[in-house]
Amino acid sequence: MTTQVPQASTAPCEICPVHNAAHLLKLGVDMENWDFVVALAGNPNTGKSTVFNALTGLRQHTGNWPGKTVTRAEGGFEYGGQRYKLVDLPGTYSLLATTLDEEIARDFILFGQPDVTVTVVDATTLERNLNLVLQVLEITDRVVLCLNLMDEARRHGLQIDDRRLARDLGVPIVPTVARYGEGLEELLQTISDVATGRTVCQPHRIKGESPVLNRAVSQLVTQIEAVFPGLPNARWVALRLLDGDQRIIKAVQKGELGGLSRGESEEAGRGLELALEAAG
Repeated sequence: MTTQVPQASTAPCEICPVHNAAHLLKLGVDMENWDFVVALAGNPNTGKSTVFNALTGLRQHTGNWPGKTVTRAEGGFEYGGQRYKLVDLPGTYSLLATTLDEEIARDFILFGQPDVTVTVVDATTLERNLNLVLQVLEITDRVVLCLNLMDEARRHGLQIDDRRLARDLGVPIVPTVARYGEGLEELLQTISDVATGRTVCQPHRIKGESPVLNRAVSQLVTQIEAVFPGLPNARWVALRLLDGDQRIIKAVQKGELGGLSRGESEEAGRGLELALEAAG
């Protein structure tokens, strides 16, 4: 996996943590007329908020999720002449929606369909963090992995082959030390490359060994794609339907996956219910 090498900055900001980032303009809460939406996902304590603050210039700007008591942070930045809305999702260890934080993070990635999902991981506990990474890769194709806290990894004598990991996961990886601005220019350029399609991800997807499960998933994917054309995460939706995920079942019935009208939604829900019965 390769990405373009960013050009050197011609007018660096001397006070910003990413002062070497080319053409970075922190927009704070000014998020009008953005070109792309970027989600920040990750386990708690991975430096996710540090990345958010460095790119937006914000510290404590939060807003309530509709109907929720949990808060999210939103901010904006401009890079390479394009404007980005950055959404800092609640820190979670999973996207299986067993807690409110997990449901919020999952629903935004699934239903909001951000142009890029940056998943921030702790380089010192990479194996534990990969559980969330693999779940994100099941939902969306447009992922950038931010391998943060590389200074701590080096201090503990840990060596990570980020190029091989990028090949194995099928998405670009950027090693960073966000609190010191290390690697953030590369992160910005990689976000830009994925958002604009210059870099096309081929995310690793876990395949089940059961022929019965694979056949059921295949049948459901066909049904889902027929009802929701262009849905980038039909396989993941199929797996969650087979697992009896009530939130996803309701989303299918209501047409939330594709923004369908109520009439189309009810028809879609009935069709997929029949498909589920056949798969079972």
